[in-house]
Amino acid sequence: MSIWDKITGRKSSSSTTTSSSSNTDSFHPAPFNPSETEDVSSFLSGPGLIDPTQLHPLAGLNQQTLDYLSLEESTLSDLPGSQSALPSRGWSDDLCYGTGVTYLTALTIGGAWGMREGLRKSHGQPPKLRLNSTLNAITRRGPFLGNSAAVIAMVYNGFNSFIGHMRGKHDSANSVLAGALSGMIFKSTRGVRPMMISGGIVASVAGAWAVTRKALF
Repeated sequence: MSIWDKITGRKSSSSTTTSSSSNTDSFHPAPFNPSETEDVSSFLSGPGLIDPTQLHPLAGLNQQTLDYLSLEESTLSDLPGSQSALPSRGWSDDLCYGTGVTYLTALTIGGAWGMREGLRKSHGQPPKLRLNSTLNAITRRGPFLGNSAAVIAMVYNGFNSFIGHMRGKHDSANSVLAGALSGMIFKSTRGVRPMMISGGIVASVAGAWAVTRKALF
């Protein structure tokens, strides 16, 4: 060790090498014993593992005493004539499903009507102009027929549920009467004759649907 090493306190490389070799020589690893190792089952069933059921928001609660678990809307309508292969929980189901199905059906029919009209009017035109004319006809006829049918369906379901509630049963007469009232209200601003024609058309469609539902469903 030099004088400069004594002043600065730095150890010589030989002493460092000697100490590290002595530490290495004193380390003796324990022999491997396969019988002392833990398998997967012992690891998963250990006391420190978290129970997954405790992570549920309702863990530890008495579900029988929770009021919000008893849903009144889950009970089906008990009015005579309301039970079929298409069960209903009341006017809300009829309003949502009836309006949605009617809108999609009328939108599809209107789109097909517009496609036929656009292809017929654009006969002989270049492909781009024909495509543009067909798409314009589809977007004009489809939403028009779909929106009109959806409005009639909303009014119809409202009248049908109200009449069924007042009479205490659901039958074909409710559907025909609700269809007639819905059609007349839809064309109420056009005069008496259009009101009667619209009421007759909607009443006929509603009666056909009531008979079909009773026969098939």
